[in-house]
Amino acid sequence: MTETYAPKRAILLVRISDDKTEEAKGVGRQEEDGRALGDRIGWGIAEVITENDTSAFKRRKVRLPDGTTALRTVRPGLRSTLDKLTSGERDGLLAYDLDRVARDPRDLEDLIDVVEERKVPAATVTGSLDLSTADGVTMARIMCSIANKSSRDTSRRVRRKHEELAAEGKRNGGGFRGYGYARSGLEIIPEEAAIIRKIAAWILSGWSLNRTAAELNRLGVATVTGVAWNSRSVRSVATKPSVAGLRSYKGEIVKGDHGEPIRAVWEPILAVDAWEQVCAVLASRAGTADLTLKRWLTGVLVCSQCDRPLMAWQGNGGPRYWCASPKGGCGRITVKADRAEGEIEHQVLDLLTRPRVLERLDRIARTEATDDARRELAEDEAQLQEFARAAAHKEITFGEYREARKIIEKRVKESRALITSSAPRVLRSLLAGDVWREWEQLTPADRREVALTLAPDGYNVMPHDRSRGNAFQPERLVPRVTV
Repeated sequence: MTETYAPKRAILLVRISDDKTEEAKGVGRQEEDGRALGDRIGWGIAEVITENDTSAFKRRKVRLPDGTTALRTVRPGLRSTLDKLTSGERDGLLAYDLDRVARDPRDLEDLIDVVEERKVPAATVTGSLDLSTADGVTMARIMCSIANKSSRDTSRRVRRKHEELAAEGKRNGGGFRGYGYARSGLEIIPEEAAIIRKIAAWILSGWSLNRTAAELNRLGVATVTGVAWNSRSVRSVATKPSVAGLRSYKGEIVKGDHGEPIRAVWEPILAVDAWEQVCAVLASRAGTADLTLKRWLTGVLVCSQCDRPLMAWQGNGGPRYWCASPKGGCGRITVKADRAEGEIEHQVLDLLTRPRVLERLDRIARTEATDDARRELAEDEAQLQEFARAAAHKEITFGEYREARKIIEKRVKESRALITSSAPRVLRSLLAGDVWREWEQLTPADRREVALTLAPDGYNVMPHDRSRGNAFQPERLVPRVTV
């Protein structure tokens, strides 16, 4: 290493690709070794950026600043590191090894650009990263290419092995164990198998996924991970091909040369025909389910006891809003849905028909500031694309592009905030005519939008005063923020 100064605000970047135990021991060891290196060479470490369970090789489709899409690694930690080195917030980079920093040549080139532009040093415990000389840069590029090829070779071998195991009806291994089976995936757990058969019977008898999940939670049935059952976990357990003794690969049932399903090496819990019926019933419901919002105070009412949003719930006394204990709420606050909706509707319409409030909202809805913000936003976004194209064609340096992008993105953020804070479309249309008539024509979702415009933090629902009987008490609904 040929650095002439010792950074005092360096970043220590630690990364591990796969952390199955979720204990972060790999990155912990890297941090220990990195701090020891910093002490040895006199660098001050101001920040540790951790990328645990993060691949430096796998790529995903992302949208680029110029609007096009491409395959890129998703490395928020690395991107944050590069931004802080570019801005001068941090003045050096430490890591355990080059392949902890980059296994994708694009990521390495971005780091090289920052190092050369900002003259910041980079070092590793293994001595594999020195970007201060032309020879060091060339060697880093070679080693990154070798690491990238190694990852590609490993990926190809793993994929081929998984295809072979699938064709033989064997398990891949790894991950959480499947519900109903032991860790090996071969032995059936009788108690869990009985639950799976109950789930299938309930679904075939017409039960919804939510009702099934609620019943399992009421009975105290544990999931594999120990969290409460929900509609998604019930569906997953009931429709997984493995419970019918079928092998799947990448979401498809594995089939033999003649199109017949490959039988798995483990015993099934459900007969194939019963499993297919369950899948068919759930598939038919998915196509006919009405997902439109029915209870428009969902997301508006808040529990005054635990500060959680109340949920629409079907109780014995009819629909209500409840701080639902099955969903993590305290269960202590509930209010009848129709009475709560009637009261909030009354409060909303009372506000919207007051001359001074109406004048103020109309002025907000029609302000020219939002038009100016939209025009500036369009100009800034176009300028960002121009800078991205200039950087891609090397008409400007990488550092220049980052500096310009930071300034423009700040303006973009401010413009979007102004536009978002203006009165929503539904409120503008409501103010355009007769408020009462227009309100009657609004959908539940639009009514909720209006309510949250007038009371952005919603309404607290206070406890019911039992000493006054069971009659609805409007004063229980208290705006958290008023106009």
